[in-house]
Amino acid sequence: MTMHIQLPVSGMSCANCASRITAALNQLDGVTASVNFALEQAAIELGDPARLPEVLDSITGQGYGYGHETISFQISGMTCAGCSARLNKMLAALPGVISAEVNFSLEQARILLVPGTQTLASLRTHIEALGFGAQLAQGSVSQRRQQLLAREEQEAAAARQALTQVVISALLTLPLLVGMVAMAGLFPWHLPAWLELVLATPVQFWIGARFYRGAWLALKNRAANMDVLVVTGTSAAYFYSLYLLLTLGVAASGKLYFEASAIIITLISLGKLLEARARRSTQSAIRELMALRPDTATVWRGEAWQSVAIDEVLRGDRLRVLVGERVPVDGKILSGASELDESILTGESLPVPRALGDAVLGGAINRSGVLEIEATTVGEDSSLSKIIALVERAQMGKAPLQQLVDRVSAIFVPVVMAIALFTLLAWYAYSNDFGQALLAAVAVLVIACPCALGLATPAAIVTGTGVAARHGILIKDVDTLQKAHAIKALIFDKTGTLTQGKPVLASWSGTDEQLRLAAALQQASEHPLALAMREAVGKEVVLPQPEAVEVRVGAGILGQVAGHRVAIGNPSLLAQLGIEPPQQDEAPADGATRVWVAIDGVAVAIAALADTLRPESPEAIAILRQRGIASWLVSGDAPAPVAHIAAKLGLDGAFDSVLPAGKVEKVEALRARTQGLVAMVGDGVNDAPALAAADVGIAMGSGSDVAMETASITLMRSDPRLVADAIDISAATWRTIQQNLFWAFVFNIIGIPLAALGYLSPELAGAAMALSSITVLSNSLLLKRWQPRAGGQRQSESKRSHP
Repeated sequence: MTMHIQLPVSGMSCANCASRITAALNQLDGVTASVNFALEQAAIELGDPARLPEVLDSITGQGYGYGHETISFQISGMTCAGCSARLNKMLAALPGVISAEVNFSLEQARILLVPGTQTLASLRTHIEALGFGAQLAQGSVSQRRQQLLAREEQEAAAARQALTQVVISALLTLPLLVGMVAMAGLFPWHLPAWLELVLATPVQFWIGARFYRGAWLALKNRAANMDVLVVTGTSAAYFYSLYLLLTLGVAASGKLYFEASAIIITLISLGKLLEARARRSTQSAIRELMALRPDTATVWRGEAWQSVAIDEVLRGDRLRVLVGERVPVDGKILSGASELDESILTGESLPVPRALGDAVLGGAINRSGVLEIEATTVGEDSSLSKIIALVERAQMGKAPLQQLVDRVSAIFVPVVMAIALFTLLAWYAYSNDFGQALLAAVAVLVIACPCALGLATPAAIVTGTGVAARHGILIKDVDTLQKAHAIKALIFDKTGTLTQGKPVLASWSGTDEQLRLAAALQQASEHPLALAMREAVGKEVVLPQPEAVEVRVGAGILGQVAGHRVAIGNPSLLAQLGIEPPQQDEAPADGATRVWVAIDGVAVAIAALADTLRPESPEAIAILRQRGIASWLVSGDAPAPVAHIAAKLGLDGAFDSVLPAGKVEKVEALRARTQGLVAMVGDGVNDAPALAAADVGIAMGSGSDVAMETASITLMRSDPRLVADAIDISAATWRTIQQNLFWAFVFNIIGIPLAALGYLSPELAGAAMALSSITVLSNSLLLKRWQPRAGGQRQSESKRSHP
């Protein structure tokens, strides 16, 4: 059985660390891993769960740490200490469980495990299989939420500690700046040499301890990273200054470089602090989605409403949602009506009305009325959990460009070390001044940090997929993100994608009373056309009950309604009843289905029922046309309705009478004639093969689960204009990746030669190095300002019309 884990990894100092862990894990049999430095997380796939200890040992063996979580259960049914020992042994043997403690007297089990390896449901099942009862002991949310909160606390504590160290480092370094000013000839007085040593030493070995630890780990694993560069450079400046002080004594004043090493460590520490803050900001999408799940839910249990932990909610439970509360799980409304704010899930800015029988999404905010709902999907199968999993999966991926950058980074540090050594020797040979030669070599080492290169792609991907998810666009993987902006042709499925997906009464030639009688008879049928007629009179209208109903398959329906004999059907039904059909005024080319209504033996009206276009469809096609993207239609419908819709929307072409298997052929045919990528947009099970065959598959969120699982992009709102927005965010993210790589390379390409030629001091090199990472992260964060231009227009208009 394959196991997928999202494992937090601690102790990484730069992208080279992530590359090294990835390489080591992928060398293990049956293990596929990708470590993301920006997220500080590893995505691991195990062919055999029993190999998990090897994975964890590999991570810790390289000097890094991994996250864990604690779950507590209240156990019932234990009769003696032997029961607790048996349960303890079973739990400790489960894959992913680090340790287990079962306390007989407290009747509690405390389990420490690797995140993502066991669910609450699986643990409970294992405990119950031994004959014991298990209930979640803490009133907590899901394990992922617990893990996130614990990690946020750790990050906050680490940030506070880092800020304290930076402040202390700056206070110790400021007096050393006096020495720099004096060496520049702008100040006549130097700090005493011994005082420079006293100030620089804690900065070098206390504040800089993290760099020494990182360098030692890298060298121990026969690799090199940013820490090696920083430690080599600053140690060279510090120990050379210490040598001069010990040999020259007081005469060394003015010739020391303690300030260079101290300023470099202070600036890089400040850069790392700012970098960590920016990284946390890029990860905000997952945190926001996690926060949507409430801790508890109000459930009808034992003839009373009870507040229970969210993980204790079962499918089929009846729940109550008060005004202002979040809907705890996916469900359907049993009673009540309200407006739900689903903006964070679907990107829809305005509250959406929901009434009896409507589906509701877990995480939506109840804005107006009290609801009672039935839980339909809970736990990892809920819409919110699937969205989080999709976003995490996309954020953990690596674009081909990033894989190239990883290979460059792996050889980058040794090359820089060689350049620095050459710079040292060349300068010393040229000037016979070891101090000047050392400064140039240190500057080369410090400016060449590969952090910005390592962050360039993942930071943009994390931010881009996060902002897309916030606006209702779920991108499954990095490959899709890279390809979507190159789409040149789109094939739209007709039913449910460009149209509403269900027939409505497009026209009625009779009176309101005649429509009421027809709708009353249709209460005896569940045919889509019958539902359309019933909806046309409105839910609030009270209809009389039909009697003596007779359904004639392929022809229609007849019966008694309020003392009238009513018949609804096609001309063959009217012919069977001996009724003369009225003249048909409307042109049949509009693609509508027509049924005739007869009352008391006389044909009185024609109902035209059609699957109407979504109101956003014309604008969606127009936007794509403006961008030079061809739009085609594919449908299993007859030529007339397909041609009617294609002409109405101004499509580039249409395929009619296409069977589900034939949609793949149409995708291939269009690809052969298109200079660019071809995307398929659909919502049904029958669209799944074509969604998989297209370069990019785009599924409507209102459609089937099969379509959404097959597609590489899911639109959470049934708005075809979001297709253009999905292409937009792909293009914006790709541009950001290119810009990030440009800035990362520019700092190195310009900085290294300047440093080697002596035009860049070590202090400026340290500032530039910190600035490169911050520039890349800040540029990525600009993606957060992205707004959907196509799908967002309707929302803006709605806001203006609803002040």
